[in-house]
Amino acid sequence: MTILTRRYSAPLLAAALVLCLPNLASAQDGLDSGDTAWMLTSSLLVLFMTIPGLSLFYAGLVRSKNVLSVMMQCFAITCMVTVLWTVYVYGLAFGDGGSMNSFIGFGKLFLSGVEVDTVSGTIPESVFQMFQLTFAIITPALMVGAFAERMRFSAMMIFMALWLTVVYAPVAHWVWGGGFLGAMGVLDFAGGTVVHINAGIAALVLCVMLGKRKGYPGNLMAPNSLVLTVVGASMLWVGWFGFNAGSELAADGTAGMAMAVTHISAAMAGFTWMLIEWASRGKPSVLGIATGAVAGLVAITPASGFVGPVGALAIGLASGVLCYWGANSLKQRFNYDDSLDVFGVHGVGGIVGAILTGVFASSTLGGSVTDLNIGNQVWLQLVGVVVTLVYSGVVTVILVKIVDALVGIRVTDEEEHTGLDLSQHNEAGFNL
Repeated sequence: MTILTRRYSAPLLAAALVLCLPNLASAQDGLDSGDTAWMLTSSLLVLFMTIPGLSLFYAGLVRSKNVLSVMMQCFAITCMVTVLWTVYVYGLAFGDGGSMNSFIGFGKLFLSGVEVDTVSGTIPESVFQMFQLTFAIITPALMVGAFAERMRFSAMMIFMALWLTVVYAPVAHWVWGGGFLGAMGVLDFAGGTVVHINAGIAALVLCVMLGKRKGYPGNLMAPNSLVLTVVGASMLWVGWFGFNAGSELAADGTAGMAMAVTHISAAMAGFTWMLIEWASRGKPSVLGIATGAVAGLVAITPASGFVGPVGALAIGLASGVLCYWGANSLKQRFNYDDSLDVFGVHGVGGIVGAILTGVFASSTLGGSVTDLNIGNQVWLQLVGVVVTLVYSGVVTVILVKIVDALVGIRVTDEEEHTGLDLSQHNEAGFNL
């Protein structure tokens, strides 16, 4: 301070000190600049997960004639969901439903009431709704991997609009918007139930009702570029810190621990998947370790704000083992064509994470919840899992039938043989 006073005049020094202090108006309004900055960053990270992370991850896994189609689907979903969210879906998920609030919200059409000075906790409501929008974007986009290479683009767009409205919005409200699952005590910190189980079971229904790709499983349908897939998986890993640590809605110790356990679980699951594959197939694969890491990210999602490092290691290990089983043995046993293993990774991983949250959230096992009745909490977690599986699965069946009757849900044999890049978009992903 002595050096400063020698070099600057008192008025300039006073002005500099004022600029370094927290904004007084924001403090009076309940805003916290640090929390706001972190949530702005988290929103960008979660959007980064879909475009480009998920887009590249899926683009590398399909055949070269379909690489552009999955990227287009993810990009178009991002655009459409944003419009629908702005018009009415935010209100369904986070509005006040009055006497129906246990099941659905209302209001906030065209984001009415969301103003520059509207506060949600310690952050602007505009930032809160933007963060939640990124979750609404990635959830239907996850399903793209299940029906890759065979779903008509127009049918996909209609289906996703309906699914977002009658499945995603209600389930998000039940857990996070004041609905009955959250009121019961179901724990879902960042979307294991709302995002991964919800999308996972819908993806399974879609791929079964669409039927197998022509030539599956007899013909080899190898990924066109594992380089793209690993780049996409790496982007997902980085973006997931916004997904999980951002769900605290504040820059605090819980967010810090959520980030740490997210990384630990991903690493443990990727390592576990690699070892299983190495032991069973003789060589570890790049696809395997990347898929395993994603499985660990999925499973830690519902638990990330409640568990410690020990829980993260256990959840990562369990998801590595069980998602490997889901993507291989389970799929082969029931002979369905989940093209890019959406149910095996997101459905199974979400279920594993949701249930184990009820165990490792306990402070006796390094979690943050004191005096947790583990048996009772595991039961509540199972209720949340089953309710989501049944609701999302049944409604998805109905929606598929409706869309199929309207426009036809599957491309023709000729279009599938040509590839969706040309048949649906009249473009090629690669002009070599």
